[in-house]
Amino acid sequence: MGHTVTITELFLIAMLIIFAAPYLVWRVFRTDYWAPLVVVQIVAGILLGPGVLGAVFPDYYAFVFRPEVIQALNGVAWWAVMMFVWVAGVELDLQEAWRRKAETGVTAGLALATPLLLGAGAALILLATGDGWAGAEGETWQVVLGIGMACAVTALPILILFMDKLEILRRPLGQRVLRYASLDDIAIWGVLALILLDWERVGRQGAFLIGFTVAAMAMRRLMPRLVERDRWFVSFIWLALVGLVADWAGLHYMVGAFLAGAVLDARWFDQKRMDEFRDTVLMTVMPVFFLSTGLRTTWDVGGVAVFGAAALLLLASVGGKLAGVHLAGRLLKWAPGEAAVIGWLLQTKALIMIIFANILLDKGIITSGTFTALLLMAVGSTMLTIPMVTPRLRRSADLAGKDG
Repeated sequence: MGHTVTITELFLIAMLIIFAAPYLVWRVFRTDYWAPLVVVQIVAGILLGPGVLGAVFPDYYAFVFRPEVIQALNGVAWWAVMMFVWVAGVELDLQEAWRRKAETGVTAGLALATPLLLGAGAALILLATGDGWAGAEGETWQVVLGIGMACAVTALPILILFMDKLEILRRPLGQRVLRYASLDDIAIWGVLALILLDWERVGRQGAFLIGFTVAAMAMRRLMPRLVERDRWFVSFIWLALVGLVADWAGLHYMVGAFLAGAVLDARWFDQKRMDEFRDTVLMTVMPVFFLSTGLRTTWDVGGVAVFGAAALLLLASVGGKLAGVHLAGRLLKWAPGEAAVIGWLLQTKALIMIIFANILLDKGIITSGTFTALLLMAVGSTMLTIPMVTPRLRRSADLAGKDG
């Protein structure tokens, strides 16, 4: 008797592909120097999407990635990315940034503003070439500001992983870079909230901000009174609640996830346990988010046009970040070589940019073609980081010990 494949079996086939394919590529081809496992997983998500796998093997793609399977995968992906963004919010350390506010403000400001302006210019060029880049719900200013900010994003969680790999995370240079990236992270989510401001739901959004402020004050009073194990449980309840209300208000659940983490204090959690939790989320559930992201990539605008747009955005992103940091280095009189290392570290994109672009796509501000170009740009910029930073650190053995 023939066996009818169930949705559960198809879901597990999809999970098998999600975890096996990237790992085998990463391990067999030893890509870690150019493409760490997280980057391979992102690329695999693109290749497994409708634009590549779906085009080459349409019957197989339609068989495995049925709407019911995609819906189940999306549920896992939503919670995975909420936990990941929550961790990014918790790990923000603004006390040290405030202590060195002049130097941190100049560097973070230039590192954000320069690629944002160049990215906005690139967006205007894309919009001038014709249709296919602006979403149905996106005003011109939202599209331009959104693409510009996508070019300015620094992926704080991936930056932490890279600096740990380079053995500079706990050294003065690594802590400096974290200060700059932390300020930029706040600006990114602030700009996103501006882009998502919905005048039809401005009452809900105002109520959310007021209610969140009151609830956050109560959380900050409650958390120190709990033992650490209870803090984790309460944090996840808090995460789900803030994500729910933020989405209800029209600000997107990922904005809520970041805010839920940002109001908590990292010292309330054991640092080693938080590192292990972040790594566990990356290893166990974030690959599902990467595939979910890959399923949204399309080449409707045309393959050549999408790759051309990605190259333009990559130039604006990397060039803008390096130019901004070099200008900061001149103003602050850094030693030779410092600006190049810091600039290449801060241009790391990957996850936060992909999350940012996902939100823009969800809200109809950009099209799938623009999303695909941004995704390719994020992958390209992230793959450049380790190869560009490693030889520079070797040439400046004392650089990692400088505290700015």
